[in-house]
Amino acid sequence: MSHSVNVLMIGDVSGSAGLGALFLSLQGLVKSTNSAFVTVNGENAAGGFGLTEEEYIKIRSYGADVVTSGNHIWQKEQVRPLLDSEGPLLRPMNYPQGVPGHGSVIIEKDGLRYGVINVQGRQGLVIADCPFTAARREAERLRSLGCIVLVDFHAESTSEKEAMGFHLDGIASAVVGTHTHVQTMDEKILPGGTAYITDLGMTGVQGEVIGSKSEVAIRRQLTQVPYKSEVAEGMAMIKGVCITIDTQTGRALEIKRI
Repeated sequence: MSHSVNVLMIGDVSGSAGLGALFLSLQGLVKSTNSAFVTVNGENAAGGFGLTEEEYIKIRSYGADVVTSGNHIWQKEQVRPLLDSEGPLLRPMNYPQGVPGHGSVIIEKDGLRYGVINVQGRQGLVIADCPFTAARREAERLRSLGCIVLVDFHAESTSEKEAMGFHLDGIASAVVGTHTHVQTMDEKILPGGTAYITDLGMTGVQGEVIGSKSEVAIRRQLTQVPYKSEVAEGMAMIKGVCITIDTQTGRALEIKRI
C-alpha cells in the first residue's frame, strides 16, 4: 500500500486563455502526474480581473478540488454571495471579521483529509490582519485534525513569502506563493518537511506581460497614466507544482515545477 500522494497546485488563471488551458490540459496533467488532489488559484479568471460563478463552475468542472484567490476576488460583486455558499471557494482568511467568505476548507477525498488555507500578504497589498498569525493558527488546527495542510500565500514580497514558508515549516505540507504571475525556480523542501516555492506562476498567455497585453503595459510605463490592463489572448500554458507528500507524516517528499 502506498503511503504517499501527489498534489497539484496551479497558479493564477488569467482570463479565457487560462481557462482554455485548464479545459484542454488539466485532466491530462492530473493523469500524467498521478495526482489525487488539485488546487487552482482563480482570482483572475474573469477577463483577467476577479471571478464570477461562471468561471468558478468551469474551474471546478475541469478538475479543481479547491479554488483559491487573492486581492482581486473582490473585483466582481456578484461573486460575494458565492463566497459564503461554496465551501471549496476560498478568499484570503486574514481579512477582518464580517467580510464574505472563508479562508480555509477541509476536503475529504479517497480516504484522506486535505486542509487548504488561503492567506494574503501585507507588503505592497491592502493591509489586512497578520497573515503569519492567522496561517499558523489555522495550519496547527488542521494538522491536529489529521489533514494534509496546503497553503496558498497570495503575496507581493518574496521575503514575506519565504518567511511564511519557514514559519509553517513542519506544520504545513506545502506553502506556495501566488500573485506575481512569474514562476520562480526556487522550489525546495524546507528542513521540517514543507514543500515551498515563491510563486507558482500564471496559467495563461506567457508571451505577454503577466497575462496582459504588452502594448498597454508599455503605455502605462511610458506615460504613468493608469490605463486599464487588457488580458492577453492566444495560446496559454498551465504553471504550478506537483508535490509528493507522505500521508503518514505529512512531510513533503518531492516538489516539481509544472
